[in-house]
Amino acid sequence: MLSYILNKTFYGLLVLLGIVVSVFFLFNILPADPARMTMGQRSDVQSLEAVRKELGLDKPMPVQFALFLNDVSPIGIHGTDSVSRAKYHYQQLIPVGKDEVLAIKMPYLRRSYQTKKEVSEILRETIPNTLILAFTSMLFASIIGIALGVISAIKKDSWIDKASLGFSIIGISAPSFFAGIIIAWLFGFVLSDYTGLNMSGSLHNFDPFKGEVLTLKNLWLPMITLGLRPLAIIVQLTRSAMLDVLSMDYIRTARAKGLNNYTVVVKHALRNALNPVVTAISGWFASLIAGSFFIEYIFGYNGLGKATVDALGLADFPVVMGSILFCGFFFVVLNILVDILYGVLDPRVRVR
Repeated sequence: MLSYILNKTFYGLLVLLGIVVSVFFLFNILPADPARMTMGQRSDVQSLEAVRKELGLDKPMPVQFALFLNDVSPIGIHGTDSVSRAKYHYQQLIPVGKDEVLAIKMPYLRRSYQTKKEVSEILRETIPNTLILAFTSMLFASIIGIALGVISAIKKDSWIDKASLGFSIIGISAPSFFAGIIIAWLFGFVLSDYTGLNMSGSLHNFDPFKGEVLTLKNLWLPMITLGLRPLAIIVQLTRSAMLDVLSMDYIRTARAKGLNNYTVVVKHALRNALNPVVTAISGWFASLIAGSFFIEYIFGYNGLGKATVDALGLADFPVVMGSILFCGFFFVVLNILVDILYGVLDPRVRVR
């Protein structure tokens, strides 16, 4: 099992390297000038040249890529001067030259062109809100979706089954941004007197008297909107998998032994039907991080997605690049964890 995990980790690192290469060259072929983004459109030539030199934009493209890779890598070669130490916050491993050391550090994602804040600080402020939104959306979709899927399989061809299938088709067909606008308008405006919900708002809001206030009601509408599509997929997958499992011989044997319906369905059928559902949940949970971008923007929810969309509008490329790299890292780690989870749920796929 250890060799399997190491093998998956190695391939995951290759995927991350591919993402780093793609992100760097994609954003370097765009016409925007990072120096002007940093200093403003009315800056003089000398100031722009100084900023380009500071950002390494005066160097050839391969050298720029090597510097970028050295910045985002957790192990890099850095100077021993106080500026480099304050910039990278590294821990020295071994010296590699008179004034340079091989060091371990957190990836340095550079600074925002607009706010001058470190991108890692922006991510630390926004990622928790996005993870809370994605986790609650996936929890909502999983609980409701699995329950509806199991009921639909047990009550096959009944009105409950047909209603669940109809709901899942609508959930799959409706684009998230369209569903978000309708849900925000209906529950946050038309029915706001009954629901008590707002059309927009973040999880944390600033009150001049109380300071930062946790506002959980602002989580409901984006959570439901983001969870609609995975919920629809989970309903159909659970129903299909349960129908297959319920028709197998060992289920008929369990019923013949006199086991009650709950034991047969939950302890025997559902566990063996969960593999495709777990695949969908894991894939959708990772996708929800990226899928939350426009949902957060629609609902004014202060998370990674809204920060990235705002940065795109301002051509603030370091923030966009940092969010893409985080999403890629999240995908890789989650896929490794899901592969391990398969072995826990189903001994037939355990790696020995």
